[in-house]
Amino acid sequence: MSLIGSDAMHLPVMRSRVVDLLTPSLLHHDSAHVDATLGMGGHAEAVLEACPQARLIGIDRDTEALELAGRRLARFGDRVRLVHAVHDELPAVLDDLGLARIDSILLDLGLSSLQIDHADRGFAYATDAPLDMRMDQTSGSTAADLVNTAGPAELARIISRYGEEKFASRIASAIVAARREEPFTSSARLVEVVTGAIPAAVRHRSHGHPAKKTFQALRIAVNGEMDTLARVIPEALSRLAVGGRIAVLAYHSLEDRPVKEAFRTACSDSAPAGLPIVPESMTARFIAVTKGAERPCAEELAANPRSASARLRVVERVKEDA
Repeated sequence: MSLIGSDAMHLPVMRSRVVDLLTPSLLHHDSAHVDATLGMGGHAEAVLEACPQARLIGIDRDTEALELAGRRLARFGDRVRLVHAVHDELPAVLDDLGLARIDSILLDLGLSSLQIDHADRGFAYATDAPLDMRMDQTSGSTAADLVNTAGPAELARIISRYGEEKFASRIASAIVAARREEPFTSSARLVEVVTGAIPAAVRHRSHGHPAKKTFQALRIAVNGEMDTLARVIPEALSRLAVGGRIAVLAYHSLEDRPVKEAFRTACSDSAPAGLPIVPESMTARFIAVTKGAERPCAEELAANPRSASARLRVVERVKEDA
């Protein structure tokens, strides 16, 4: 997801490619497309424009994003239904709407630029702000709650697992020592402590901000992103109609790995290895539409640098479950 300046300047990552890949599933009357990470509604708008026969169910946990997306999509009238929910609540959302099957679904993972660019959300390590990091500001614990209460071992585990930070133990110890003097309330102080815990020689060699990995880890933990991802992928696959497609945009290997594995399993036969003929009941239910993960083209990278790490995977259901 990406926002530059305002909702009018929203630049959805790989928009044209996403629309091209999902459109074949949305050509029939009253087809149903789910944008399970609606954000500012840029992808959804493009799909609704390209597929006038389709209706949209837009899901997001961020109430501010839903409000802005609602304004953006108002011109589509009753073709649009917006729901405040986390994407792993997909089955309940669809059941409430009386939808047993859907024709396409998009998951655009990670942070939106709405969340990055609004300083008061506390996601950005480059701007001082209250240490919040909740995608849904109406519920749940904040990043400040986490860094002020978690033990050193738990902090180190989070920073290592979700940030893939090799100095996780040093950073966790530094956080615990600093909070004894004064609890953390702002992102700037956390950036200072994290930066100081990383050896100077490493900081000088690194191309990225020294706090980037820790902030990513805390954000993922605060929002339970890996847990919700693990739940939503199988649910989304199971609700697709035959001919339906799911597209997932991931932005780092932690997100992409479980998507890749789930898609590989879905596109594989379930027969034991070595059978000379695979029974029809054991053939794969899905086929890969993209060959591996597609990346943004040079043109897009020039127009929207935040798309650089994006990886797009799409699969299509070709048969019902046995």
